[in-house]
Amino acid sequence: MQARELVAGLAGIPAAESSISFIDGKAGILEYRGIRIEELAEHGNFEEIAWLLMHGRLPNATELDGFRSALREARKLDPGLIRVLASLPSDGHPMDALQAGLAALGMYGGERAWREERDYDAACIRLIAATPVIVAAFHAGRTGRSLPEPADDLDTAGNFLWMMTGERPDELAARILDVCLVLHADHTMNASTFTARVVASTEADPYTVCSAAVGSLTGALHGGANERVLRALEEIGSASDVERWVADTLAKGGKVMGFGHRVYSVKDPRATALQSLVRDLFDKLGSTPTYDIAVRLEEEVTKHLGHKGIYPNVDFFSGIVYQKLGIPPDVFTPVFAIARVAGWLAHWREQMAANKLFRPGQVFVGHHGGTYVPLAERS
Repeated sequence: MQARELVAGLAGIPAAESSISFIDGKAGILEYRGIRIEELAEHGNFEEIAWLLMHGRLPNATELDGFRSALREARKLDPGLIRVLASLPSDGHPMDALQAGLAALGMYGGERAWREERDYDAACIRLIAATPVIVAAFHAGRTGRSLPEPADDLDTAGNFLWMMTGERPDELAARILDVCLVLHADHTMNASTFTARVVASTEADPYTVCSAAVGSLTGALHGGANERVLRALEEIGSASDVERWVADTLAKGGKVMGFGHRVYSVKDPRATALQSLVRDLFDKLGSTPTYDIAVRLEEEVTKHLGHKGIYPNVDFFSGIVYQKLGIPPDVFTPVFAIARVAGWLAHWREQMAANKLFRPGQVFVGHHGGTYVPLAERS
């Protein structure tokens, strides 16, 4: 059945039934499996939230210990995959390396079946554990240093910081990155999640599903906003210049990166959850001009645009945090993917539980009645 009217971008058109996450943009609510994101960010950690997304409930102590143990074991990448990542152009973008790495991951001893629960669990564990190591391995190769061995006493966030920098992370720094992973783990039917479900519906394996989702996340309209926030803050230069910069930007019809969201008409609850930890981080490790500019920018933009429902989103603060943690700007979006792979896999499993191949219709706007003209007769 062909659609009678085009809805550009499928805006507001339900594409699937899901019990994974929920958003009320007017009330500023985000839930994972019915639990508010603020509660999960305050009390939870990324490993148990990944389990929650995939299994529909929080793990008990035995399940969580087993899950963490399996993740630690799965951090050890095949040497062949390490060599593949090292062979990629050093000036390439880490997102491209991640997409290639996830596609290749399944070729190095990966079980591509998913019909049984144990196969599903094994693939999810491998992908969640390997994604941050792939990012760190590419970064190590392009900077000419060796990749540290994974640290078995660190969780996903702490181990990523260790493998990226070669230094044991500060406890607060590791906790804040862990919260960032929790906040980014799922967000209903966004572009990369929809991509994951479309690819999953073809019965492609989960490595291909996640690689395709990363490809979607490379687009400027989906990932990378926090990197552009940093560029804007650097352009402003100082907190005293914020008022003038905002006035000039709005007068030209420009957009202030990190403000507003497709689904929220109030402040992004993830930004609220992150902001208090941001203060703790800068109180402990020292403030920076970038942070001071950001605080002043939030005040000024809210004054001008708050009445229109434009407030900071999670990207406004996350880039500032990542920079303080020593993560390069072009690795900001890969950090997003490290978190979101848990959500993609939850949607993959949900899609496969009652799968139907995505095959939307179209609104044809071409013409009919054309004829083939021989090459010699074409002008």
